[in-house]
Amino acid sequence: MNDDKNTAVITVLGRDRVGIIAGVANLLAEYGINIINISQTIMDDLFTMIMLVELGDVELEKSDLSDKLSALGDKLGVKITIQHTGLFNAMHRI
Repeated sequence: MNDDKNTAVITVLGRDRVGIIAGVANLLAEYGINIINISQTIMDDLFTMIMLVELGDVELEKSDLSDKLSALGDKLGVKITIQHTGLFNAMHRI
């Protein structure tokens, strides 16, 4: 991952239902956040999705985005989390 970009990883986990991807994508669009990559799988009735997003000017620490994603997850019946990729990069530095 490029350290120069303001990127984050979003994970979604829960029972499959119509509208999960659309709901998350619409919320990200409201913040002007670009989806760089997306992977989703349905195993039996379990929906899993991982997104790599470019945050642009959004600063996660100063934004209500995490709370909005969590609230959307409650509405959709899934668990949605977001973590800045800087966290992942810092964990893997020696």
